[in-house]
Amino acid sequence: MTDQVAASAAGEPGARARGRGRRPADEVRADVLRTVGELLLAEGIADLTFERVARLSGVSKTTLYKWWPSKGALALDGYFHAVQQTLAFPDTGDIRVDLRDQLRAFVHLMTTTPAGRILAELIGQSQTDQDLAVAYRTLYSSERRRLAAERLRAAQEAGQVRDDVDVQVVVDQLWGAVYHRLLVPDEPVTEAFADALVQNVLTGITPR
Repeated sequence: MTDQVAASAAGEPGARARGRGRRPADEVRADVLRTVGELLLAEGIADLTFERVARLSGVSKTTLYKWWPSKGALALDGYFHAVQQTLAFPDTGDIRVDLRDQLRAFVHLMTTTPAGRILAELIGQSQTDQDLAVAYRTLYSSERRRLAAERLRAAQEAGQVRDDVDVQVVVDQLWGAVYHRLLVPDEPVTEAFADALVQNVLTGITPR
C-alpha cells in the first residue's frame, strides 16, 4: 500500500496540501488520476468517493465533477492510467512474440492484482451508468483496441500477417477470449491459455 493510501486508512493525514497559486490543469489532473489509481489497486472501487479523492489529491469536488460526470467515469480514468504502462504494446519486429508477451502481461495483471476484479466491476457498473459506459468505450476499450490494431497493421506491412486479414477481428479473437474467461470464470485464465490463443490465431486449427 502506498504512503498516501496508508495515510488515508489512518484518518488521511497524508492528503496532499493545497499549494498557493493556481496549478496547471495537467498537473492537477495527474494528481487526481494518480490518487484514484492508487486507491483502486489497493482497495477496489467500493470506497471510492469524490469526497475522498478531493481530500487526498487536494483538488476541489467542483473540479472533479467538471472533469468526470460520475464516480464510475472517474474510476475508469484512474484505472486506465494505473495500468497504462503495464499494458503498453511492445514492438520487437516479431508479431508472434509481441502478441504473446502483451497477452501474458494482460493475463498477469488481471489474475494476480486487483485490476481484474476492478475491471469486471467497472464493466458491470457500465450496464447501468451511461457516463461510465461512454467512458469505457472512448477511453479504455477503444484505446486498447487501437494499440493492438496498430501493431497488427505494422505486422501486415512487414509481411507477417496477410493483407486480407481484418485486424479488428483478430483483436476480438485474442482479447475477447480473455475477457470472456474473466467475466464468465468457468475456465482459468493462464499464460498457457494466452499462448494457445496466439498459436491458434496465427497458425490455425485445421490440418495442413
